[in-house]
Amino acid sequence: MKNPVAQPDPIPKAALNNPAAHPLISSLRLLRLLLHVSQGVLTAAILLPRLSHAQRQQRIQRWSAKTIAILNVRVAVYGQLPPATRHSMLFIANHISWIDIWAILQVQPVSFVAKSEVRNWPVIGWLAQKTGTLFIERTRRQDTGRAASSMEQELRAGKCLCLFPEGTTTNGTELRPFKTGLLQSAINAEVMVSPIAIRYPNPDGSTNTVIAYYGDVTMMQSLHAILRQREIMVELHFLPPVPALGQERRQLSSQARDAISSLLHLPEHKAPETPAGLPAAAP
Repeated sequence: MKNPVAQPDPIPKAALNNPAAHPLISSLRLLRLLLHVSQGVLTAAILLPRLSHAQRQQRIQRWSAKTIAILNVRVAVYGQLPPATRHSMLFIANHISWIDIWAILQVQPVSFVAKSEVRNWPVIGWLAQKTGTLFIERTRRQDTGRAASSMEQELRAGKCLCLFPEGTTTNGTELRPFKTGLLQSAINAEVMVSPIAIRYPNPDGSTNTVIAYYGDVTMMQSLHAILRQREIMVELHFLPPVPALGQERRQLSSQARDAISSLLHLPEHKAPETPAGLPAAAP
């Protein structure tokens, strides 16, 4: 986890991209996932309210790690994670799949920022609310100020937050412009902004676009595609933090975006918007 921040050696070349898992294995994964989510609901309802913030984050981190294991996702971390003694920080990352959320939570305790529609989702919305997610009304521009104020309060209280500033997903081959409104929270709270570059490589080194929750793909289609993958590799590149103090939003956004774009060698994105209801995507 303490490798230098640099473009890693490519995944070993293979003749084929990631092959599909046997249908029986996919079905068993789905069953395990359903049981795991059910356990998460009970934990969130009964145990989490009785725990301190640090204890809740530990529980969420363990639950996320098991989610990743059930889906047979292998997480490779590059760069250096912030020391445990650092209190608050705003992480910002490019966004490809809902797997991004569990992969980040496995290695770094954070609370996410999500659009308000997620709160009304059966089970998922309830879990998001119970685990400390902050919600924003994407269709109301004036709600950005309210959300930024809530984020500032959380950051000043010593908590770490994570934001997907593209406000949508891509298929992993391009990068959309960053929305800057919520970055004001980091400037006001005088915290560091830590960019995370996310990449899903195939065994042959190409980009795994099958796992992307993107375009017209529904949540069920995305889940089916992920369950059918024999193994999923995700790279999390923790890039050097950028100080927010004294910066303008656009300047701060540009520095963070350039760092992610440079490492992933991604151009600006011109494709369709994300499907309705993607968790954790916020303006």
